[in-house]
Amino acid sequence: MSSGCALLCEIIFALLLPPLGVCLRYGCCTVEFLICLLLTLLGYLPGIIYAMYVIVFINPDRDDYRDRYYTLA
Repeated sequence: MSSGCALLCEIIFALLLPPLGVCLRYGCCTVEFLICLLLTLLGYLPGIIYAMYVIVFINPDRDDYRDRYYTLA
């Protein structure tokens, strides 16, 4: 789990440039980053809303939500 300072920096970057905040949290080649990039290109506000949701509510340390995507392959 990230510290409070790192979380604050990610939120500030997400407000200025949403894909950058998501990239700092998850990396550049993840589904979360690509969705945020697409939403930001379609509209700045949807990108910010999705970035805030991903940064604040989804825990990247917990991998059980990712396992569901790979069970079909």
